[in-house]
Amino acid sequence: MKYVMMFIDTEQFAADLAAMDEAERARASAGVYRWLDDHSDRITHSTYLMPADTATTVRLEGGEPLISDGPFVEGKEIISGYVEVEVADLDEALAMARTWPACPVVEIRPIAG
Repeated sequence: MKYVMMFIDTEQFAADLAAMDEAERARASAGVYRWLDDHSDRITHSTYLMPADTATTVRLEGGEPLISDGPFVEGKEIISGYVEVEVADLDEALAMARTWPACPVVEIRPIAG
Protein backbone atom coordinates (compact mmCIF):
# COMPACT_ATOMS: atom_id res chain seq x y z
CA MET A 1 0.00 0.00 0.00
CA LYS A 2 1.33 3.46 -0.84
CA TYR A 3 0.86 6.48 1.40
CA VAL A 4 2.01 10.07 1.56
CA MET A 5 3.12 11.28 4.95
CA MET A 6 2.96 15.07 5.13
CA PHE A 7 5.01 16.79 7.81
CA ILE A 8 3.26 19.82 9.23
CA ASP A 9 4.96 22.64 11.11
CA THR A 10 3.06 24.65 13.70
CA GLU A 11 3.77 28.25 14.67
CA GLN A 12 5.18 27.04 17.99
CA PHE A 13 7.45 24.48 16.31
CA ALA A 14 8.76 27.17 13.92
CA ALA A 15 9.39 29.53 16.85
CA ASP A 16 11.19 26.79 18.81
CA LEU A 17 13.35 25.95 15.78
CA ALA A 18 14.20 29.61 15.21
CA ALA A 19 15.23 29.95 18.87
CA MET A 20 17.73 27.08 18.61
CA ASP A 21 21.40 27.79 18.23
CA GLU A 22 23.34 26.29 15.34
CA ALA A 23 24.41 23.18 17.28
CA GLU A 24 20.84 22.45 18.42
CA ARG A 25 19.53 22.83 14.85
CA ALA A 26 22.28 20.50 13.62
CA ARG A 27 21.23 17.87 16.19
CA ALA A 28 17.57 18.26 15.17
CA SER A 29 18.47 17.90 11.48
CA ALA A 30 20.60 14.84 12.26
CA GLY A 31 17.53 13.25 13.85
CA VAL A 32 15.53 13.81 10.68
CA TYR A 33 18.29 12.40 8.46
CA ARG A 34 18.58 9.38 10.80
CA TRP A 35 14.80 8.81 10.55
CA LEU A 36 14.93 9.02 6.75
CA ASP A 37 17.84 6.57 6.69
CA ASP A 38 16.14 4.18 9.14
CA HIS A 39 13.08 4.01 6.85
CA SER A 40 14.83 4.27 3.48
CA ASP A 41 13.70 0.77 2.48
CA ARG A 42 10.08 1.97 2.53
CA ILE A 43 10.48 5.57 1.31
CA THR A 44 10.01 5.84 -2.44
CA HIS A 45 10.28 9.64 -2.64
CA SER A 46 10.80 12.54 -0.24
CA THR A 47 11.28 16.28 -0.37
CA TYR A 48 11.37 19.39 1.75
CA LEU A 49 9.15 22.24 0.60
CA MET A 50 10.14 25.89 0.45
CA PRO A 51 8.41 28.15 3.03
CA ALA A 52 4.71 28.93 2.60
CA ASP A 53 5.45 32.55 1.66
CA THR A 54 6.98 31.26 -1.60
CA ALA A 55 3.71 29.59 -2.64
CA THR A 56 1.52 30.71 -5.52
CA THR A 57 -2.17 29.87 -5.30
CA VAL A 58 -4.65 29.61 -8.16
CA ARG A 59 -8.32 29.91 -7.16
CA LEU A 60 -10.70 28.39 -9.68
CA GLU A 61 -13.98 29.39 -8.06
CA GLY A 62 -16.25 31.15 -10.57
CA GLY A 63 -15.15 33.48 -13.34
CA GLU A 64 -11.51 33.91 -14.23
CA PRO A 65 -8.84 32.11 -12.21
CA LEU A 66 -7.38 34.31 -9.46
CA ILE A 67 -3.64 33.94 -8.95
CA SER A 68 -2.10 35.17 -5.71
CA ASP A 69 1.16 34.90 -3.82
CA GLY A 70 1.33 32.91 -0.63
CA PRO A 71 -0.53 29.93 0.78
CA PHE A 72 -4.16 29.32 -0.09
CA VAL A 73 -5.34 29.84 3.50
CA GLU A 74 -4.11 31.67 6.52
CA GLY A 75 -3.19 28.94 8.90
CA LYS A 76 -1.28 28.03 11.98
CA GLU A 77 -0.06 24.79 10.38
CA ILE A 78 2.00 24.60 7.18
CA ILE A 79 3.09 21.49 5.25
CA SER A 80 6.89 21.61 5.22
CA GLY A 81 7.68 18.39 3.40
CA TYR A 82 6.55 14.88 2.64
CA VAL A 83 7.61 11.33 1.98
CA GLU A 84 5.94 8.71 -0.17
CA VAL A 85 6.14 5.29 1.43
CA GLU A 86 5.30 1.77 0.36
CA VAL A 87 4.24 -0.30 3.35
CA ALA A 88 2.08 -3.32 4.10
CA ASP A 89 -0.77 -1.32 5.61
CA LEU A 90 -1.82 1.79 7.53
CA ASP A 91 -0.55 0.31 10.79
CA GLU A 92 2.99 0.21 9.39
CA ALA A 93 2.68 3.83 8.21
CA LEU A 94 1.41 4.82 11.66
CA ALA A 95 4.35 3.09 13.31
CA MET A 96 6.70 5.12 11.12
CA ALA A 97 4.85 8.38 11.86
CA ARG A 98 5.03 7.78 15.61
CA THR A 99 8.82 7.95 15.43
CA TRP A 100 9.06 11.14 13.32
CA PRO A 101 11.58 13.35 15.19
CA ALA A 102 10.66 16.80 13.89
CA CYS A 103 7.48 18.86 13.38
CA PRO A 104 4.61 17.86 15.64
CA VAL A 105 1.96 16.84 13.07
CA VAL A 106 2.12 14.06 10.47
CA GLU A 107 -0.83 13.60 8.12
CA ILE A 108 -1.02 10.25 6.33
CA ARG A 109 -3.04 9.76 3.16
CA PRO A 110 -3.31 6.76 0.86
CA ILE A 111 -2.21 7.31 -2.71
CA ALA A 112 -4.98 6.64 -5.23
CA GLY A 113 -4.35 4.11 -7.95
